[in-house]
Amino acid sequence: MKKQFWDGIIGMITLIILAGYGRVIWPIASSQPLRFGVLAAIGLAFAYFVWRGRVRYRRRKQQVLEQDFPTNWRRILQERVRFYRDLPASAKNKFERKVQWFLHETDVTGIGTDVDDLVRVLVAASAIIPIFYFDEWYYRNVDEVLIYPGSFDGHTYAQEGEGRNTLGMVGTGAMGRKVILSKPALINGFLGTADGHNTGVHEFVHLLDASDGEFDGVPVLIDKKYVMPWLGMIYQEMKKIKNGHSVLRNYGATNKVEFFAVASEFFFEQPDKLKEEERELYDMLAKIFHKED
Repeated sequence: MKKQFWDGIIGMITLIILAGYGRVIWPIASSQPLRFGVLAAIGLAFAYFVWRGRVRYRRRKQQVLEQDFPTNWRRILQERVRFYRDLPASAKNKFERKVQWFLHETDVTGIGTDVDDLVRVLVAASAIIPIFYFDEWYYRNVDEVLIYPGSFDGHTYAQEGEGRNTLGMVGTGAMGRKVILSKPALINGFLGTADGHNTGVHEFVHLLDASDGEFDGVPVLIDKKYVMPWLGMIYQEMKKIKNGHSVLRNYGATNKVEFFAVASEFFFEQPDKLKEEERELYDMLAKIFHKED
């Protein structure tokens, strides 16, 4: 568990205790000022714990980001991550800081396989690429990424037997707040091939989509004026995929949720090709992700 989680828990417990205390003394409070004082005390106490949690969060983040970025991590980013490689020097530093903080706050755990620097850095890059242009935004709906040695059953999470055709997914139910990735699929997504497919980015786009509590193909970060045009474009582009007139892979025509993830990974993996062949889609995704050319 991360420290900000426990800050929130302590704050909520305090609020519950104060609220319970308030309920006890409320009936015997003989004056309106006294009742107001009870409410004010509860509110101030809760505000204090929220404030303290934010201060501790900022202080902890500053301490983490003051540490030197590991040379090996930078080498991995330079060799494997085109998005990072194409950034100017000042933006590369920003990307590194985001990677550093993500890995400090999010566990990357191997399930039946080893997790080394390559895997951890590629997981972090997958997470940061979709949110890179949003300075203060971070994932509040994930605290662990599970790395499997290969494909798995998307319903039972089994790594053996039939039905193992899933390479990545956002966990639900008992697996909530977790992202599950096949190790080979994660690594292969950063090989620089021209297919525009990146399993890690795909799953974190799903997580971004779900950050408002709903998988609907409309990310919480989108400007409201683009929501209706975006939904209209989704259905137009899905039809083009089905008719074989799109550069996006067929899986993007499954539904609007998968279309958003498929289109986004292609946008980040093959931006020049998408701009050339699907300019309207490229421009809309650039607006959604706040990317300036």
